[in-house]
Amino acid sequence: MRTLLRTLLICLIAPAAIASAQDKPAAVASSQDNPLSAFNKHIYGGLKNILLRSAEKVPEEDYKFKPTDAVRSYGQIIGHVADAQYLFCSIVLGEKNPAPKIEQTKTSKADLIAALKDAFAYCDKAYDGMTDASATQMVKLFGGDTPKLGVLTVNNMHSVEHYGNLVTYMRLKNIVPPTSEPRSQPQPKK
Repeated sequence: MRTLLRTLLICLIAPAAIASAQDKPAAVASSQDNPLSAFNKHIYGGLKNILLRSAEKVPEEDYKFKPTDAVRSYGQIIGHVADAQYLFCSIVLGEKNPAPKIEQTKTSKADLIAALKDAFAYCDKAYDGMTDASATQMVKLFGGDTPKLGVLTVNNMHSVEHYGNLVTYMRLKNIVPPTSEPRSQPQPKK
């Protein structure tokens, strides 16, 4: 079971690491004192970037798009990701989840992007305050004991999962997802 979980974690985090590396070609930003929490924060930063870019790339009229009636619309996924930021990060921060119900209450592109930005700003506090020492503090996640760093890792995994949904929706609308955009080539030095 542990091997399966490790494999799943690698499969979910690897695309985010690659996407993040595209935005920061230099070595992964880390701290000698806090390499685990610094790496997790780095992955979160990359995910935040591609999720916001995904939200901005899609036209307003496609926010209602859903490939079938059984799934969320593009806009609902954006709202769901925003709600999840509050869920996971409130646990790490030791706060009551503000539970803004963004998925159920916001429908316009502008409102959803603003809500997503606010959710990331809230979550930034959890990632910014994490150290490798505080990462081992146990909290309750879905009824079980989980280290704080584990909660933030689950948040990253959840974000990758839904970025995958957004990629599919964008492809169905002939929109190139952020992680598939051509990278700008460094200019030769004169």
